[in-house]
Amino acid sequence: MENRFLKVKNFLLELEYNIVSEEKENELLIVEKENSGIKNLVIDCEGDILILELALFENSNPKPEMYKHFLMMNREIIHGAIALDSKGDKVFFRDTLQLENLDMNELEGTLNSLELFLSENANDIINYSKN
Repeated sequence: MENRFLKVKNFLLELEYNIVSEEKENELLIVEKENSGIKNLVIDCEGDILILELALFENSNPKPEMYKHFLMMNREIIHGAIALDSKGDKVFFRDTLQLENLDMNELEGTLNSLELFLSENANDIINYSKN
């Protein structure tokens, strides 16, 4: 399994992501690429699945229109989706990829999708995070 972890790590380095934290034993990385708006992106090699998760904001005062808006946004996201944690307290961007045949283009597609989502929806994310 470590081979897959190293492969993902090397892809991220080649894509010019900074590795902020690394837990080899848990096959977990936290990365950033601040000029793309990505900070504290959690990348977890979990069995045969690669999980990418970025916390967007705390959901302290949920409103039905926010949920509707994010469901509509999900339709526009190329890779990944907006999700809530199990308690509904936090809003995340999340994507999962198969590790077995993962190539750099596939990982780059997810990361580009996240960058595009953040750039196109920054004002909405900021506004919802204030409520």
